[in-house]
Amino acid sequence: MKGQFAFFKGQIVGIEDAKISVRTHALNYGTGCFEGIRGYWNDEEQQMLVFRLHEHFERMIKSCALLFMDLPYSADDLSRITIDLLRREGYREDAYIRPLAYKSDEMIGVRLHGLKDEISIFATPFGQYVDNEEGARVMVSSWRRVDDNSMPARGKITGTYVNSAFAKSEALMNGYDEAIVLNQNGHVSEGSAENIFIVRDGVIITPPVFDNILEGITRSTVMQLCGERLGMPVQERSIDRSELYGADEVFFTGTGVQIAAVVEIDKRRVGSGRMGPVAAGLRDLYFDVVRGRVPAYRHWCTPVFEPVAVPTPA
Repeated sequence: MKGQFAFFKGQIVGIEDAKISVRTHALNYGTGCFEGIRGYWNDEEQQMLVFRLHEHFERMIKSCALLFMDLPYSADDLSRITIDLLRREGYREDAYIRPLAYKSDEMIGVRLHGLKDEISIFATPFGQYVDNEEGARVMVSSWRRVDDNSMPARGKITGTYVNSAFAKSEALMNGYDEAIVLNQNGHVSEGSAENIFIVRDGVIITPPVFDNILEGITRSTVMQLCGERLGMPVQERSIDRSELYGADEVFFTGTGVQIAAVVEIDKRRVGSGRMGPVAAGLRDLYFDVVRGRVPAYRHWCTPVFEPVAVPTPA
């Protein structure tokens, strides 16, 4: 079942009415920013739970600020709109929500200031992002990650994702499942659209924000779970390419990919060549958390549907 509705120009409309002109500035120049948000269906509760909804919109507002966008909505407003949209859709399965803020003027000429800003939101059923998420084969891409002083990676800017598309297509066309990109200094940055973690000698390591990574919400979730539930605090530091080849485990995190194990990099086996215990434990815990089954983290899960009253036995 595909989405039937979208939030567009201030109201929820039929998806077929959510259209823009070929003259739209964002289409011609990549002047937009977006979020990826997941809703998880909890069958026991008959409830859709949206994971870290407010945090996603807080990050989106920061991305908007980079592009001189001033939306007339707060994170609370956008959260309420999203819940309303999901209620209209009525999904009883996992879904992906895509908010998109964009420069909507129909004009020729590249700039950011003085243009009209719009936001749209749609949702669609969504499963796996990487086909082999329990054992991905990846390559280190020949394409380098964009630099903060050229195209800030901490903003989810639409035009920036051409960089990701170069890396992803290179990997897929060479028979791999995903790519790892290095920054301009040759340090590991992230996947094409995922943050990355490695495990070496019992230590979990991830690149720092200054290595041109997206400040991932799933990344921060995993870091918190590692410290609080696994008793393994995460070390943030630059990672050399050769460290990937000597790692005991490597895994990706992200809203789309969730948690995916990497078992081969540049035709070199990672660890045992199978998903390792850290990634496996995190995946199990993460899927319990996002479906609202861990009370300590239930506040991260926003319910979509009103609870159904259960009749009290006479």
